[in-house]
Amino acid sequence: MMFSLVVLGNSKVVRGKLKDRDSKSNRLWNIAHRGASGHAPEHTMPAYRLGKEMNGDFIEIDLQMTKDGVLIVMHDEKIDRTTNGSGYVKDLTLAEIKKLDAGSWFNRAYPEKAQSLYEGLQVLTLEEVIETFGQGSHYYIETKAPEIYPGMEKELVRLLKKHKLTNQNAKVVIQSFSQDSLLKMNKLAPEIPLVQLISYSKPAVITHDELDKIKDYAIGVGINYRKIDRNFVEQVQSHGLLIHLYTVNKRADMERLIEWGVNGMFTNYPDVLEMVLKNQ
Repeated sequence: MMFSLVVLGNSKVVRGKLKDRDSKSNRLWNIAHRGASGHAPEHTMPAYRLGKEMNGDFIEIDLQMTKDGVLIVMHDEKIDRTTNGSGYVKDLTLAEIKKLDAGSWFNRAYPEKAQSLYEGLQVLTLEEVIETFGQGSHYYIETKAPEIYPGMEKELVRLLKKHKLTNQNAKVVIQSFSQDSLLKMNKLAPEIPLVQLISYSKPAVITHDELDKIKDYAIGVGINYRKIDRNFVEQVQSHGLLIHLYTVNKRADMERLIEWGVNGMFTNYPDVLEMVLKNQ
């Protein structure tokens, strides 16, 4: 199923650009990467709240699944980097993960940004995030390592349907590096827009046939901004696909990519991207 027009709240997106009804200016998607993770511990409530306060259009969420089948928000398969625990998410129950401190690491890593409220923050479940931010927010969700989490897609769809977030107006966008995972999502809930993440170790080269295949199930592609040039952007968009880039944190890069006409950026600093967009 293809999507040519997406609606964001009281705004419209045409070819991936958000156009405010009260403004003549087009706006690309400002996607708060793991929340405003340049300012607060990634994938925690403070980071997500800051992302919204800084005018991020989407809350970006990475999913892992616990031993007892609960979807949690965490980038890594292991808990070591962002908690005071150790081991793989898949080997731990939600109760075990809830005992961990998911914020103090940020204070140690970034003492100039440290705050006492970050100490002792819990790892969040996807449902806790949705219950907190509700149907008025927009969620950009990635299925991480779905090959090691059987049933991840089915559980994700169950939660989205439970909270009435499965529709065609982009309350939720699902992304993954796994084509298999996206095809499962497309079968389970064809109304949800999908984005195919792609990775290259060298400058990106993609064929017209590959883009045509992606267009069969997805509205766009996501890729590292360092691996592309203006021609790549134009090639993707010529196939009717959006292009969303990760992870863009410097103003000069944002300005260049806006000039290239990209449709969205993941950033740890949605406040910086917001300022750049306002100056366009």
